Amino acid sequence: MPIYSCSVFRSISFLALEICLYSHHHRHLRPRPTSPILQLPFAWSSGKPLTSGRAAVGGAKMAEERLPSEELLDCMRTQFPASAESQKPRLKKAPEFPILEKQNWLIHLHYIRKDYEACKAVIKEQLQETQGLCEYAIYVQALILRLEGNIRESLELFQTCAVLSPQSADNLKQVARSLFLLGKHKAATEVYIEAAKLNQKDWEICHNLGVCYIYLKQFNKAQEQLQSALHLNRHDLTYVMLGRIHLLEGDVDKAIEIYRKAVEFSPENTELLTTLGLLYLQLGIYQKAFEHLGNALTYDPTNYQALLAAGSMMQAHGDFDVALTKYRVVACAVPESPPLWNNIGMCFFGKKKYVAAISCLKRANYLAPFDWKILYNLGLVHLTMQQYASAFHFLSAAINFQPKMGELYMLLAVALTNLDDTENAKRAYAEAARLDQGNPLVNLNYAVLLYNQGEKRGALAQYQEVERKVGLLKDRSALEFDSEMVETAQKLGAALQVGEALVWTKPVKDPTSKHRTTSSSKAASSQQPLGSNQALGQAMSSAAACRTLLSGAGGTSQLTKPPSLPLEPEPAVEASPTEAPAQIREK
Repeated sequence: MPIYSCSVFRSISFLALEICLYSHHHRHLRPRPTSPILQLPFAWSSGKPLTSGRAAVGGAKMAEERLPSEELLDCMRTQFPASAESQKPRLKKAPEFPILEKQNWLIHLHYIRKDYEACKAVIKEQLQETQGLCEYAIYVQALILRLEGNIRESLELFQTCAVLSPQSADNLKQVARSLFLLGKHKAATEVYIEAAKLNQKDWEICHNLGVCYIYLKQFNKAQEQLQSALHLNRHDLTYVMLGRIHLLEGDVDKAIEIYRKAVEFSPENTELLTTLGLLYLQLGIYQKAFEHLGNALTYDPTNYQALLAAGSMMQAHGDFDVALTKYRVVACAVPESPPLWNNIGMCFFGKKKYVAAISCLKRANYLAPFDWKILYNLGLVHLTMQQYASAFHFLSAAINFQPKMGELYMLLAVALTNLDDTENAKRAYAEAARLDQGNPLVNLNYAVLLYNQGEKRGALAQYQEVERKVGLLKDRSALEFDSEMVETAQKLGAALQVGEALVWTKPVKDPTSKHRTTSSSKAASSQQPLGSNQALGQAMSSAAACRTLLSGAGGTSQLTKPPSLPLEPEPAVEASPTEAPAQIREK
C-alpha cells in the first residue's frame, strides 16, 4: 500500500473543499464544462500531475520548482472558474429592524383587526424591551385608551409621544383631540395652532380648529378656518359645520346657500339633502323641501329623519293616514324616538282619537321629559278632554322650559279659568299679551274673561287691541280668520256696544279654515283658534330638529250650538270630548 505525504493530503482536502463550496453556491446556475485540470490523473508517487501534450507545456518548469500543494492552488487560481464567480455580489440579507420598531407591524395588525387585548399584550412586551421608548407602541396604546373612554390617560400618552417626536404634527393633533374631548377647547385651540405651524397643508387641522372656535363662540375665526379647510380639501363635514355656524347666527339664507354648495359637491349625501329639506320646510318653501327630502329617500329609503320630516309635512296639511304610514316605517328604525311618538300622538289627536293621542304623548314624554313641545301638546289634549288639572300640570312644566312663549301662558289661563282661579288667569293673560304682540286671540280671550268678571272697561281695551292686531295682519297679507273666532268677536263687540263689523270679515263657510299668522317672529307658523273662548293654539311637532309649528287638530269642529254670547252659556250646552275643546264657563 503506497504511503502518501502529508502535503498531498492537505492539497487533496483543500481541493475537495473548494469543489464542494463551488457546487453549493452555484447549484442554481447552468452547468459549466468541467475544468481540464480536474480531468488529469495524479502521479501520487512523485507528487506531480501527469501532463500530456500541449496542456502541460507552459507549466512544467514551474512545477519542478514548487511544492505540489502550491501547484494545485496556482492551477485553481488561474484555471478554476470559481475565482471569477466569487467576485459576483451575493444576495444581501434583509436588514434587521432596530429593536425599537421590530414589533410595530404586529401592533398595527392587531389594531386594525380591533383585537385590542392582543394588541395591548404586544405593546406591553414591546415597551418592556425598549424601556418605554417605542413611540408607535405608545401612540397605539393611547388610541386604544381613548376608544375605551380613558381620555385623560390617552392624553398623557399622546403628550409622551409629542416629547419623543416633537416635530410630528400627528402627535400634536392627537393631543389637541384629547383636550377637545375633555372640554378644554381653548387649550385644544393652542395645540392645533402649534400643529399648523408644523404642517400648513393639513385640512384636518384647519377643520378641527374651526370646530374649537365654534365652541368658543368665535364664529368669525371659525368661518376663516373652515374656509381654509375647504380651500385645501373639500369635505362634506366641513360644509356641515360651516352651515351650522350660520344657523347659530340666525342667518338661514346663508346656511341654505352653504348646504346647496355641499349638495352640488356631494349629491348623494343623505344628511345634507335632509338638512337642506328641513331648512326649506322651516321657511315654508314646501315644494323644494319635499324635493330634497324625496331625493334623500331615493338614496336611502330608510332615512328616518327624512321620513319623519316628510310625515310632518303631510301631517301639517291634514293627511294624517299617509303621515302615520311614514311614521310606521320610522318606528321600525328608531322605536325610541321622542319626536316620532309626539307626531304620532298629534295625528291621533287630529283624528279625534284622544285616548290614543295621550298614550303616545305620554310615551314621548317618558323618552324626553324636558321637551317643552311634548308637554305643550299634552296640555292641549288634556284641555280638549276637559281634564284641566292635568292640563295645568303639563302647561306649567312647559312654561318652565320655554318661558318666553306667550301661547303657553294663554293656554294656562284657559286651564286656570276652568279651575275657578280668575286672579291667576288674569295674570297669565297679561303675561301672554306682553310676550306675544301679534296674536289677537290672546286679547280676545282676555276680553271675554274681563267681561265675565264685570270689568267692561278692561274688556273694551282688550277688544280694541284685538281690532288693532287684526288690522295689522290684514295689511300684511290676505288672511282668513276662523269663523268661530269672528263670530265670538262680533258678539263681544255687540255686548260692548262698539259695533259688530269694524274690521272683521264675514265668517267663512268652511268650518276647517285656518287663521294663519305671518308675524316676524314666526314666519312659518300656522295659527288655528279652537273655539269661541279658547286659545288652545296650534300643536307643534318636533320633527327632526325642525321648528315648524303644525296645526294640532287639523280641522276644528265647531260647537253644535254656540250660545248667543260666550259669557254665560246655557246649562244644556256642554261640549263633549268629540267636539272642539271645552268652552270656558265663567260663573
